[in-house]
Amino acid sequence: MKEKNKRNMFLKIRVSEEEMAAIKRKQQNSGIPTVSDFVRTMIFRGVIIYIDKSLLKTTNVLISNVANNVNQIAHRVNLTGNVYGEDIKEIQDEVH
Repeated sequence: MKEKNKRNMFLKIRVSEEEMAAIKRKQQNSGIPTVSDFVRTMIFRGVIIYIDKSLLKTTNVLISNVANNVNQIAHRVNLTGNVYGEDIKEIQDEVH
């Protein structure tokens, strides 16, 4: 029995005109012959990437802290014309 004959269930979803156009464009660019085959391929072989935004927020805060320290040191260097070893050590500790 052909694979297609085994498919006797329907999956209906609502999409906007723009979403349907995007789906068809991606299907055509993929080389997969039909929208149905494309959707099945994406469902069963596609990759879903989950991004933990709390981790990104924490990372952003840490990077911001390092940037603030660098800016403070740069401001101090511009005022005094001197670079202090403790300032460089502080930046290295923050980065690590």
